[in-house]
Amino acid sequence: MAKSRKSKQYNRSAPAAPVVNPSTERTPEQAQGNGNLILVAGVGAVILLFWYYHLLTLNQMADLSNGLMMPDQMIGGYSVEHIEALRAAMDPNAVGQLNYLHKTAGLLFPLFLALVTMLAVNLNTSRGPVRWVLWAVPMLFAVVDLWENIAIDALFNGPVDPAAVALASTLTTIRWILLFATVAILVGVLVASFIRTFREKWEASKQGLL
Repeated sequence: MAKSRKSKQYNRSAPAAPVVNPSTERTPEQAQGNGNLILVAGVGAVILLFWYYHLLTLNQMADLSNGLMMPDQMIGGYSVEHIEALRAAMDPNAVGQLNYLHKTAGLLFPLFLALVTMLAVNLNTSRGPVRWVLWAVPMLFAVVDLWENIAIDALFNGPVDPAAVALASTLTTIRWILLFATVAILVGVLVASFIRTFREKWEASKQGLL
């Protein structure tokens, strides 16, 4: 009797095994679906930021510079003469607005575009050198874009330095090239993913009919 009571007490004190709910475990398909939802929202945010930064606010800056184009918009670069004309046309308030724009939309746009592109690559390409190459382009774009913002803001402080103008102009041109390359990677990955998914569903539907 004593032994049986001890065994009963031991069994009562033993912790119960945790119950695993299968519905809480994410399948690869569910993880892919969640990633795609984040990707769609990210692409929408990138498009909105591009419109706000490049098509709205930078164009509105022309009202504060006697119609002169902002350096950020000049794909082929710019000269010392253009910077001197901008400095003569823009008062401290206008320069401050350009600097503020660089710290807000000019900061968010490259970061969002780089992260969204890297997410698209991560979701739709396998691990390996190709993924790293596709990741390198948006990361480099973000670095060059942020560096360009700093270089342009520096052109409005102190005397005009031709070397500083040349550096900022080069960064602007490289930035646009990397922007086009990043967008091409993002669109290409999304199109390839759509075609692959369509083919898989098509093959599955044909097998179902057979």
